[in-house]
Amino acid sequence: MKILKLVSQLSTLTCRKPLKKFRLESKQWFSTYTEEPELKDFIQYIDSLKNYEKSGVPKDAGTDSDDGFDLGRMRRLMDRLGNPQSNFKARSLSFPLFLKNYSVHIAGTKGKGSTAAYLSNILRTEGYSVGCYTSPHILSIRERMSVGRLGKPVSSNTLNCLFHRIKQSLDEAIILENGCLSHFEVLTAVAFTLFAQENVDIAIIEAGLGGARDATNIISSSELAASIITTIGEEHLAALGGSLESIAMAKAGIIKHGRPVRLESQLSLLQLILGGPFLPHIDCILRDKALSMSSPIVSASDSGIRTAIKGVSTFKGRPSQSCDLMIQLDCDFQLSIELCDLNLSMLGTHQLQNAVTAACTALCLCNQGGCLVFVISDCLVSTQIHLIRIIENSSNSMLDAFMDISGWKISDGSIRAGLENTCLQGRSQFLTSKEAETLGLPGATVLIDGAHTKESAKALLDTIQMTFPDSRLAIVVAMACDKDHLAFAKELLSGRQVEAVFLTESNIAGGTSRTTSASVLRDCWMQASRELGIKVLHDRIAEYRELFEDKYICSTRDLNHEILVATENSLSDSLRFANQILRERTWNRSGIIVVTGSLHIVSLVLASLNRFYAMMDLSAVVPSICYEGAPTTALKAGS
Repeated sequence: MKILKLVSQLSTLTCRKPLKKFRLESKQWFSTYTEEPELKDFIQYIDSLKNYEKSGVPKDAGTDSDDGFDLGRMRRLMDRLGNPQSNFKARSLSFPLFLKNYSVHIAGTKGKGSTAAYLSNILRTEGYSVGCYTSPHILSIRERMSVGRLGKPVSSNTLNCLFHRIKQSLDEAIILENGCLSHFEVLTAVAFTLFAQENVDIAIIEAGLGGARDATNIISSSELAASIITTIGEEHLAALGGSLESIAMAKAGIIKHGRPVRLESQLSLLQLILGGPFLPHIDCILRDKALSMSSPIVSASDSGIRTAIKGVSTFKGRPSQSCDLMIQLDCDFQLSIELCDLNLSMLGTHQLQNAVTAACTALCLCNQGGCLVFVISDCLVSTQIHLIRIIENSSNSMLDAFMDISGWKISDGSIRAGLENTCLQGRSQFLTSKEAETLGLPGATVLIDGAHTKESAKALLDTIQMTFPDSRLAIVVAMACDKDHLAFAKELLSGRQVEAVFLTESNIAGGTSRTTSASVLRDCWMQASRELGIKVLHDRIAEYRELFEDKYICSTRDLNHEILVATENSLSDSLRFANQILRERTWNRSGIIVVTGSLHIVSLVLASLNRFYAMMDLSAVVPSICYEGAPTTALKAGS
């Protein structure tokens, strides 16, 4: 192989021992995750539909224009299914509940999934049954839907039974729409139907693309507790109008009329929570839209919010950042909470900002009014789920009901615990030493992250510099073709910590139509290196042998020494080569193998670990593959 020959020659030139040739084991598990056999019919069904995650989104499809997706098609589908988005648990109770908003809708370029996970866990910790719908998934399509109080993906059996129950309605809708229903539209309909079937108290819904014409944007203002816009960045530019301003307008499409809803003695308004921070003109676009819709705004970037990251340590057996978070906002009502020594498992300043956004949303829910509180035998029952259970199991004579104007019951303790117990796979996730060894990387520190934009690359680099400030990096990258590869490369190279970059390829959503070739990525990284003044060793050794012999000395450790940029079709070989290069070039300094560029290459790594544990039947071993609310194993740094 070209790379292995290159390694041997490089080692000779640097006056060090030749690198050992890699042992390419017969067990290569770097392939996509296989769904459970029970879901075969469901997977085949949705795979037969148009999948824009696989093929790419048409130009302007996410804009509120004639070229945008047809929301009427989605509404007709939901009507055929009985409008499940309007039929969650409390609506079916004969007892008169006053809290009428049951969904939180989240849009944004980055941070949607993390904010959804944080908020879902806060509500679950308080005792509510929560439905959470996000996209895309890492391993199993079941990850997109979670229900109940545990935060686990919907079971295969539940999803399979639900699919067969509504399949006839789906078939009829597809015929009615001349086959135009998409993969995402059907999945969204299934999610809402699941939440209605499972009688959730509240649904947390992440928009797929933009907001205005996204399939999730069928929730009426009377069914919406809050809208959240996390961040605005230049992703899916063509699909969202071609500019940052058009992207902001598309995502602002989830803002609904904040029409007053009088709840006894309290006036409640649908709110917009802004994550941010945003560029000034983007902030104005969002605020103007909210003003036109009479929707009150709460900003998670307000000066009344103070945050600080105090350090990184191990908390409950996993890496975490210790933070202080204080919110003191006076808007239409007061939002206030102080959380000192908050331990977040999801690392980085961007994740702290997502936690602030989720906390602000939880505090807003507390102030919406209309939640019933009951006193039974001097015992205060303060959550809706507790109330429902009491209604189901008690006689009316036992109930002394009154209206508490404080809204949804969410304690400060639940906000803290919900934030601290949240982790997501593939987001700044350090593998354990056992997992690294499973991948054939004994002693290596491996970080996997689905970053694929300039902004997320910066967040990834900031996280690395916060956790391992002196570490050198070997980066393994695979990306989709509709991303800004050059900006992504320049951002990661700007940290001057990189020793080597290995460009490879991965399927995108199960297909190759959006896959970027390794050679195209190499050209972008070479260009980025030139623009940043970084010297590069590439995989045509004859062209730089003279430079290498004259100037490259093994003890050279200045920040501008040459980095290696190479292509490799095999992810397995890329990882092993990255590990070997770090060992040879970092001496006694620590090094990190970073796998990034898309959630799809992250999925390949996690799928291989999942396959290993399944093959070995290691039920006693808990891998760091985790869902929101589930624990992960500890960070074990190597060198």
